[in-house]
Amino acid sequence: MNVSNNISSLQAHQTMMNSSANNVANVNSDRYVPTDVRIQSSENSVTPNVRKADDNGSLGSQSELSKEITDQIIVQNATAVNVTAIKTQDDILGSLLDIKA
Repeated sequence: MNVSNNISSLQAHQTMMNSSANNVANVNSDRYVPTDVRIQSSENSVTPNVRKADDNGSLGSQSELSKEITDQIIVQNATAVNVTAIKTQDDILGSLLDIKA
């Protein structure tokens, strides 16, 4: 894995966090249909797939706090993993440059 994969993953998870935060902010809005983000990975990148959730016709908000909190924990953990991977790659590159010099 290279740094660009980690960066695309961070960006995709940021999109997921933004969507989740918007859904939480509208939890008391009437007839609010939340957005749902699925993270898709391919060989060279990680991308977010954003879509509106299915409208069930409810008069209240359709945001589910339990889902949003779970999504935010997933984003937090994914961010920590990607940052650690980037730091490790930076440390290894620094060591290689020190050896070469």
